[in-house]
Amino acid sequence: MQADFLPGLYDSDMARAASRLRELRERAGLSLRELARQIGEDHSNVGYWERSGKIPRSDVLIPIAKALGVTVEELLGEARPKRVLSPGGRMRQLFEAASKLPRSQQEKVLAVLEPFVTAHANGNGH
Repeated sequence: MQADFLPGLYDSDMARAASRLRELRERAGLSLRELARQIGEDHSNVGYWERSGKIPRSDVLIPIAKALGVTVEELLGEARPKRVLSPGGRMRQLFEAASKLPRSQQEKVLAVLEPFVTAHANGNGH
């Protein structure tokens, strides 16, 4: 019935999904049987997913992505999310605490921090 409403669309999506899984597996240098072994599935299941373009069961998406060295989003055809760099550890805690200060006190923190960061970013600091 779906083919009556969207002729060709569904088939092309399945073909892309099938070629994507095969391409990712080959890029990772894994045989079909090796991928199956790593995710604890029968190789016939992996072959079926590659040939049919069907999305694997949700319980195997994360193991497949890990074995292939990609994100689940990439496995499903989404673009790799851009990595957002944010401070970690004590620096993150400090920035979070400073962001909760009143605006006038945030300005004082910026007055100290900006010249320091600018000097070091330009290679002038030690």
